[in-house]
Amino acid sequence: MQHTAGALRMPSRLLGSCLLALVMTPLVPASAERLTGDEVYRCRDARGQSHFGQNIPAPCMDLDVEVLDRSGRVIRTIPGRRSLEQAAQQKAAEDAAKASEQRDRTLIATYLSVADIERLRDQRLELLDQQSRVTEQYIANLRERESRLMGDVQRFRPYSDDEAAPPVPDHIAEEIVNTVNGLQVYEQELAKNTAERAKLRAEFGADIARFKELRGLK
Repeated sequence: MQHTAGALRMPSRLLGSCLLALVMTPLVPASAERLTGDEVYRCRDARGQSHFGQNIPAPCMDLDVEVLDRSGRVIRTIPGRRSLEQAAQQKAAEDAAKASEQRDRTLIATYLSVADIERLRDQRLELLDQQSRVTEQYIANLRERESRLMGDVQRFRPYSDDEAAPPVPDHIAEEIVNTVNGLQVYEQELAKNTAERAKLRAEFGADIARFKELRGLK
């Protein structure tokens, strides 16, 4: 029985389906085909060269890594260090912008005039000034006590040149230690108060400048 060329010709519909399937089939590089794991890791370096591995290849550690299935289809992407840093920077910028917008809304909603801001600033500064004056008085009292105690211990060893002088009594030594420790605490508190006042002035100064800008004031 003879077969004509027409009898061997593939129907056009079937031929089209085969061609479409061929086009849609992922092209997996030979280097990836040789890997037998269920997943393959791939990245492209700055020169455009692709790196493959069943574990993340060393050149890919700082780069975005694509995870391929056995057919070569990308199933997920692992962001690299650079992408994470960029995402963190972008988020920080977005958070800062949101905080700035919220601050602007709070300024407009809280104050009616620059005088309102200055009034609140002066009230808070006065509270800090009062605390500072009390702390300074404590420091002055402790310094006076320290001076008195240091005068008292001059008749005791090791401060006295008299070899027969008795040692410093325990209660005086303890009082000196407590006085010195108290001075350190209150001096630190005074320094903290000074820093808070400077910070408060700067913050209110920025609020006043921004309020004027938002209200179109000079």
